[in-house]
Amino acid sequence: MVNRVDFSIIRIARTVLHVVDLQVSREFYVDGLGMIETESDENHIYLRGLEEHSHHSLLLKKADNAVVEVLSYKVEKEEDLDEIEKLFTSLGLQTKWMAKGQQHAIGRTLRAHDISGIPLEFFAEMTTVDRMLQRYDHYRGAKIQRIDHVNCSVPNVQKAYDFYVDYLGFSCSEYTDTEDGDLWAAWLYRKPTVHDQAFMNGPGPNLHHFAYSLTDRLSVLDCCDILASMGYAESIERGPGRHGLSNAFFLYLRDPDGHRIELYTGDYLTSDPDLKPKRWDLNDPLRQTFWGHEAPDRWFNETSTFIDIETNEEIGICNPILEQRKPEILA
Repeated sequence: MVNRVDFSIIRIARTVLHVVDLQVSREFYVDGLGMIETESDENHIYLRGLEEHSHHSLLLKKADNAVVEVLSYKVEKEEDLDEIEKLFTSLGLQTKWMAKGQQHAIGRTLRAHDISGIPLEFFAEMTTVDRMLQRYDHYRGAKIQRIDHVNCSVPNVQKAYDFYVDYLGFSCSEYTDTEDGDLWAAWLYRKPTVHDQAFMNGPGPNLHHFAYSLTDRLSVLDCCDILASMGYAESIERGPGRHGLSNAFFLYLRDPDGHRIELYTGDYLTSDPDLKPKRWDLNDPLRQTFWGHEAPDRWFNETSTFIDIETNEEIGICNPILEQRKPEILA
């Protein structure tokens, strides 16, 4: 186990998605969900939440295929990037530098594949903009506040957990294991909330969803009304409901390209160093859904594909080491 981390990852900071039609995506994310469009051109849309002072937390790039380019983490200082590069290189993991200016509104970045093959990006600098927190005249749709977390399907959750906790300095808030004690899913954090990064057992690596934090439950319900009135009722995949895990009030949506986004509110503080992770049994019926309708099969089976940081080819998928199955209901 690694006992010392020579860098500081602050939080999940952005998702970069490839989409087929930018205008269709704009209508969903800006007109429907109420995200702020910071900038755009013929090939990109840069979006953020009302609370965010960073230039963007969601980058939509026009492409032929809907895939996930990278998941980005903000670090404390520039020197952290060099230390992270040393770590990944020492473990034989692929890395790639992108100089300041290669990407709009963001400084020097390090891209790398993690131990599961997920394409990550680390940066210390991004252009700042005015918060829109008290511009209530711009509150629309879900009134999205800030990026909260990402959740990935991986074939070996224990391997992913060990890498993020032992090497990257993450902590665990909650986890699920099987009757035999095998780790099925884990919720890991750097910022003091339930998670920045979650892992779930399944074919991968794939992105299951990315999530944004809202101010309250009413914002979730308002979003449902607005999406339905705009003809997006079929985009509502699961919820509204409340998770047992995280305690969050949730809604899962599919964007026009099939990427899954969660709207999320009501989790809890995790800043205390003596906080003990909460264990959930895989078969506990309250684990995924404290209350609400059962998740449809596609919520378990459909994900977004990652691409390689060098070739931009889709990353190959491995089957999980634990047999996939739905939880059995505890008596």
